Amino acid sequence: MSDVTDPAPRQHIQRGLYFDELEVGAQYAHRPGRTVSESDNILFSSLTMNTQALHLDAAFSETQPFGRRLMNSMWTLSTMVGLSVGQITQGTLVAQLGLSDISFPAPLFHGDTLYVDTEIVDKRPSSSRPGQGIVTMRHTGRNQHGEIVARATRVALMWCAPSEAEAPDTGGVA
Repeated sequence: MSDVTDPAPRQHIQRGLYFDELEVGAQYAHRPGRTVSESDNILFSSLTMNTQALHLDAAFSETQPFGRRLMNSMWTLSTMVGLSVGQITQGTLVAQLGLSDISFPAPLFHGDTLYVDTEIVDKRPSSSRPGQGIVTMRHTGRNQHGEIVARATRVALMWCAPSEAEAPDTGGVA
């Protein structure tokens, strides 16, 4: 038995990437994907007061061009952004500034799996907010067959990496 106490194990806290760590042209594959359920569609549509029959009414949807209910496109957009958080913006985002160029070139259905890739298309230091930068990302969502079901361009205000003098004291925890 040793009289020496082992130091506490290092703790690693998951975070996204700081502005400084993002490179224009870099691509991120967010995995695992998210398999869509009927409950996701009904709950999201109901919570957002979207009573579109194409999301909620199976009998009606069978008479429409796709022959079955479509996933709510706002669920698809929200989940596409959400899948990127852990890898890119968790704890490093100041604010989302905008979404643009949103499109849904193919439908997403119950039982499909949504996979998302993000490309960093532009970045610049903020001219009015020292220690922060503006990053433009292009999110692309695909189903399990590789078919593009959604695209969106997202602009976010991100923290720059703190200098060692600014870094919080973690008591030896990294």
